[in-house]
Amino acid sequence: MKSLTAAAGVLLLLALASGALAGTADSGVVRLDSGPVRGFLDQGVRAFLGIPYAAPPVGALRWKAPQPPLAWTQVRDCAAFGPACPQPRQAEGGNFSEDCLYLNVWTPAAKPQARLPVMVWIHGGGFVVGSAAWPEYQGRNLARKGVVLVTLNYRLGPLGYLVHPALSQESPDQTSGNYGLLDQIAALRWVQRNIAAFGGDPGNVTLFGQSAGSRSVSLLLLSPLSAGLFQRAIAQSGGPMLGSEHLNPVFNGDMAAVSAMGEVLAQRLGCDQAPDVAAALRAKSAQEVLQAAATSTSIFAKSLFFAPVFDGRVLPDNPVTAFREGRQHHVPLITGSTLNEGTFYLGGPEVLTLDLYKEFLRARFGSHTQEALAVFPASGDSDVARTIDQFLAAAANAEPSRFMVRSMERAGTKAWLYQFTRRPDTDLARTMGAHHGVDLAYVFGNMQARGYGPEDHALSETVMGYWVNFARTGDPNGPGLPAWPAYQAATDLNLELGDQVRTNAHLFQKECDFLESQWPFSRWSETQ
Repeated sequence: MKSLTAAAGVLLLLALASGALAGTADSGVVRLDSGPVRGFLDQGVRAFLGIPYAAPPVGALRWKAPQPPLAWTQVRDCAAFGPACPQPRQAEGGNFSEDCLYLNVWTPAAKPQARLPVMVWIHGGGFVVGSAAWPEYQGRNLARKGVVLVTLNYRLGPLGYLVHPALSQESPDQTSGNYGLLDQIAALRWVQRNIAAFGGDPGNVTLFGQSAGSRSVSLLLLSPLSAGLFQRAIAQSGGPMLGSEHLNPVFNGDMAAVSAMGEVLAQRLGCDQAPDVAAALRAKSAQEVLQAAATSTSIFAKSLFFAPVFDGRVLPDNPVTAFREGRQHHVPLITGSTLNEGTFYLGGPEVLTLDLYKEFLRARFGSHTQEALAVFPASGDSDVARTIDQFLAAAANAEPSRFMVRSMERAGTKAWLYQFTRRPDTDLARTMGAHHGVDLAYVFGNMQARGYGPEDHALSETVMGYWVNFARTGDPNGPGLPAWPAYQAATDLNLELGDQVRTNAHLFQKECDFLESQWPFSRWSETQ
């Protein structure tokens, strides 16, 4: 989840000014089930940008499950990214449209028979902002390692996750919300139907993502609708809504709470008394919906927040119950977090004081606030930034990762746990440390920003080696890489990806043990 802090805003401005990649020559025509497409050569890798994987979710299709794309007969040139989905701060530039369900493919394969492993990337952004066109997700470097890479857009914010009784009533499943997750599932189905034409193996798909993308990956491990659509998973900085409530107390997937927020939005839009509320909502422009929602990703905000919900269909149950009962997809998993996850959420207009920190904890722990303060202590105002950083590193990221790898081990499925600690000499890292999202440059090998040195490029080769080995075989280990043991609760080992690549034990053990005792999902399970 990326906070719209000043630093994040700079990244957003750079990222949204995206268009075609610089490339040369014709990469040939590929025939899809919807029509033929032509890409281009991107430094030796074939790239196909802006391929529609679903019909535009506009008009009557807004707040509906994604529908198949409209077929075409003429060759479609795919040399530029499709628009990003509507989101806040659009006035700052970029290409946005409700017609945003596009994906991108990079392939090193010279022929369809190559059957290379496939990696499908889900971007982050707190389910509020983001785009597959952001420069950090350029796919040619990772594809050169021998994988077919797919990146995709999905609906965001109230347009992607609105729950409302009027929408549920018209649905054949009698539920609403999770449209963004359904988009991701539609993209995975598109991969099953079409990726072989790009030289990919539809039977060897790795789903991976960071932040909200990581939370999406973790949730799709629990969805019956995604069964069989991927064979491995990588979740970078985010679990299946566990810990998300520490970023925002309403970010917990509770159907009743999210439905109440949907009714507030309908009131703000003046649609709540309309004869047909769903039609009245669809008559509003995307910008009107976004402005009325006024969603904020600030950790101190008390605004509406639209994100995945446990709806009984896409997500049948809360993650504690589902994982503890072994109802997740039994696929190999890599998951982990960064050392300074929390710094990216600071730097806003709030003055960080001890009183604000106590209010922050009280909103998350209620009567257990003093216990939380004992585990995450701050003795004065000067301690607050450091403590919130470590609190979010543990609560929103490290503990959900530990829960997932332990659940996989109990189910007899291999999983690997990591912590990323490298702080490059970039502008962001000099002030934020090994911040939320710092690992992206190493996973994709995109290090155009100033401050990356030989050590960073070497670590990127190591990280890409692990990720690609995992995509190929289901095990990150391989020749030339430090050994990475599969997770076992008895040893509680994780791999540190930093100045040294080494195994450590008991990451945030005391903090994670406390946090696990406080999960709202555990209390739900006890009362159901």
